[in-house]
Amino acid sequence: MKNRFLSLFSFVAFDTVAAFLSTLASFLLAGEEVSFIWPSKFVFVVVVWCLTTVFSMYVMKIYNILWRFSGFNEIVRILAGCLLPLAATAIAQKSVWSGNVILSLYVLNYFLTAFLIVVQRFMTKRYSIRLAERTSNTPKTSITGNVMIIGAGAAGEAIIKELSGDKDIKIKCIIDDNPIKIGQYLSGVHIVGGTGTIVNNAKKYEIDTIIFAIPTCPVIRRTEILNICGLTKCQLKILPSLYQLQNVNEYVPTIRKVEIEDLLGREPIKVNLDFMTYVENQIVLVTGGGGTIGSELCRQIAEHNPKQLIIFDIYENNAYEIQNELKHDYPNLNLVTLVGSVRDSKRIDYVFRTYKPQIVYHAAAHKHVPLMEDSPNESIKNNVFGTYKTAECADRYGVKRFVLISTDKAVNPTNIMGASKRICEMIIQTFNEKSETEFVAVRFGNVLGSNGSVIPLFKKQLEQGGPLTVTDPNIIRYFMTIPEAVSLVLQAGANAKGGEIFVLDMGQPVKILTLAENLIRLSGFEPYKDIAIEFTGLRPGEKLYEELLMSEEGLRATENELIHIGKPIDIDADILYKTLEEMREVMYDENADIRGLVKQIVPTYQIPQNIKETVTV
Repeated sequence: MKNRFLSLFSFVAFDTVAAFLSTLASFLLAGEEVSFIWPSKFVFVVVVWCLTTVFSMYVMKIYNILWRFSGFNEIVRILAGCLLPLAATAIAQKSVWSGNVILSLYVLNYFLTAFLIVVQRFMTKRYSIRLAERTSNTPKTSITGNVMIIGAGAAGEAIIKELSGDKDIKIKCIIDDNPIKIGQYLSGVHIVGGTGTIVNNAKKYEIDTIIFAIPTCPVIRRTEILNICGLTKCQLKILPSLYQLQNVNEYVPTIRKVEIEDLLGREPIKVNLDFMTYVENQIVLVTGGGGTIGSELCRQIAEHNPKQLIIFDIYENNAYEIQNELKHDYPNLNLVTLVGSVRDSKRIDYVFRTYKPQIVYHAAAHKHVPLMEDSPNESIKNNVFGTYKTAECADRYGVKRFVLISTDKAVNPTNIMGASKRICEMIIQTFNEKSETEFVAVRFGNVLGSNGSVIPLFKKQLEQGGPLTVTDPNIIRYFMTIPEAVSLVLQAGANAKGGEIFVLDMGQPVKILTLAENLIRLSGFEPYKDIAIEFTGLRPGEKLYEELLMSEEGLRATENELIHIGKPIDIDADILYKTLEEMREVMYDENADIRGLVKQIVPTYQIPQNIKETVTV
């Protein structure tokens, strides 16, 4: 506020001085023509001219302009604003003293005043740009060479104004699908055609960088346009969606590289977080709190004033990292960070007995499919019995809500990891039937950017020059972002009635091969020519597609049309727990394969053909 006041004061002071000097110069240059009023009437003219100049600049909102982003429109507003003192002074002269209005004096004064104000404002603009470049902590946009801008709107105009002063950048053309705009000019740059002409114009103008500057564009349409851009060998940059911009006047600093997630082809899931009041003044425990989902849960929960937040993780490095982040961002947060395993009955019992959590998010799990195929007993120890022990403590110590993080791989599983998570879902449903605690599960697909996910792997392979490895040309997956996944988990915690499995509608699944090809194109290369793609075959336990719901579950709508609830399946608890007891004995025998017992609990589990004959229990 103080800086804004000083800035306003300096502009008003300059405009007053400019009006005074212009009037003085006009009287001196007019010579004999004004000798009859000079100097007796000079003071009158100066006062009227100075006051009306400042008033006019205020009315025209000249003092509200961010001059770093100013252009021709601002010049027009200044010129229009300077007409008021001309008219006001002429009228005042006529009414105060006799004689003809000396129009030439006021016209000269008008041009001198407007000239001084315009020059000062654009000196301010240049200074603001240089100051921002020196002081900004924002990474540079790495834009050089010939540039094509997609979008002849306000964002495109702001980008042109910002980049036009860079000698290393030449903005060659603009693309826009509005037929009225085609052939016109935006800030001096020609609008050459619609999106269908991107490839041809990229060649014609020898474009090095394409900037997608339509922050309001729907995701599906944006994906289509970016796919066209991917056919060129240009570097791609993109503005965030409009709701992600903190300040619409800061378009350029937010320009970023196009990421592969920009091409998933669906709108992001938006969950109203008003319901998050349910964590206020509550003691919240997050198991696996240092992992991808667990750490984001901790961040979101910390924003909503829990009474205490407990991070529990076996991997101390992750726990330490999220602990330091939260301490920095939320210095008043009552934060407890504990190292331990959900497989350790005494340790998990101590945590519940000592801290008495009221809400539990159970994110601790082994999740890597191929690794678990080679270590099936470990998958059962950690996922199944870790969940059982945590749920048992939640019931024993009166936790209000327990939310299990599950996966789409639990549906008709073909791998031991997915089957183990299906057993976890069954465990919390049986606990829900006998407990005062509300037990629910949240099931979603692959999380973009999580540890071990395909896109970080592709990026690393690309940095190494390829090849990118895809297991099968037809393999497809559902994808979601980390914020979407966490929003669903939090929504589940708010809506829990007990026994539900919450499922996110993630739109159409995406071909992994298409992701690999798009990532190569986005990096300026041509698939199969510059960067190879190799097909390695399906890994153990992997299938071509994942499902979100078992056929017998059905669907029930929630307030959010993209979030559904699967109907709880009837489970024979006696058989479940009898088989779990057998598992408890078998899983410590390293020579035994536990898959047969898993099949007894999860009939839809498909044991891989190559190990069916060796199942021992």
